[in-house]
Amino acid sequence: MTHKRIRIGMVGGGDGAFIGAVHRIATRIDDGYELVAGALSSDPERALASALRLGINAERSYASFTTMAEQEKQREDGIQAVLIVTPNHMHYPVAKAFLEQGIHVICDKPVTKTLDEALTLKELVTKSGAFFALTHNYTGYPLIRHAKHLVDTGILGKLRVIQAEYAQDWLTDKAESTDNKQAQWRTDPEKSGMAGCLGDIGTHVFNLACFISGQKVQSVCADLTAFVSGRRLDDNVHTMLRFDGGAKGMLWSSQVAPGNENGLKIRLYGEKAGIEWSQESPNELWLSVFGEPTQKITRAGHGAGEEANRLSRVPAGHPEGYLEGFANLYLDIGIAIRAIEDGASVDSVQGLIPSIDDGIEGMKFITAVLESSAQNSVWCELNDGVN
Repeated sequence: MTHKRIRIGMVGGGDGAFIGAVHRIATRIDDGYELVAGALSSDPERALASALRLGINAERSYASFTTMAEQEKQREDGIQAVLIVTPNHMHYPVAKAFLEQGIHVICDKPVTKTLDEALTLKELVTKSGAFFALTHNYTGYPLIRHAKHLVDTGILGKLRVIQAEYAQDWLTDKAESTDNKQAQWRTDPEKSGMAGCLGDIGTHVFNLACFISGQKVQSVCADLTAFVSGRRLDDNVHTMLRFDGGAKGMLWSSQVAPGNENGLKIRLYGEKAGIEWSQESPNELWLSVFGEPTQKITRAGHGAGEEANRLSRVPAGHPEGYLEGFANLYLDIGIAIRAIEDGASVDSVQGLIPSIDDGIEGMKFITAVLESSAQNSVWCELNDGVN
């Protein structure tokens, strides 16, 4: 059965924006989407120039996202979904504008600037009947899906320990004082929100730990630091975790760790076995059954499961990584959107796609970590309000 490409629009992601370009590449890998509209910058001239370079007609380059939402809804060939790739403080108002028009939303993480915004956004998602996806892209890696399968099928036994880390070094000096726009907004609480490194990469590894384990974090004991003098948001995070399934964990995220580029790693240990995966070697998953030699499982190789193989595009030994993992998420989102438009319910197609509920858990995590650190590393529970 063939389908036409899903018509998408983008808010943010104009010339010079890193993550907007990544999203566009990911949507094109499987040829399932067509970018037809955008409000690519708050500067109308820059927005138009970016749109024309991307092949968007001038009439569908919008000076504001509210105008875009309203006018695209009125078009017979209007967008079916919007991609939100703005700085964090704009996620909520942009999502709100499109949800109110019944347009599906694909939003970068963290879902909003505050927990209150995230809770309100869930109400809007429910009321709209539209599909909402949060792009925690690491959940799309084939061997991450296989790691989840190993946990779900009991190969590891009851989980005991979860160790997760994401280390970078690009903010080791005060990059926000240069012309580095990525550093400028990510260290600005007005644009990034209440967290720096914690919100930028800490939420990714938090989400991954919950995704693979199938457990939720109940409480945290955290210590946040801004090591660079004058920096207004954290650049290093140490957190102990207690999960609702009984597992205990530790999470470290840092953007001031020289020698680390994108060092996302996760290890899970159960009563019977352990697994280990590194984002910088994404085609390898290590499985250690107690008392047996450690086994290397490769993407598309012997031992990889059905779900991992579904998301593999080339034979084993050919590297797949960041862009393909992102594309896998878009592949599943496309399947969900087409199913909805063929009459399926929104709840029935969420599957393994990160949802508004995952976004809320991320904001609960940020809020609890900040509260714990502010109270000299006391244990704080994840809940719908400040402890």
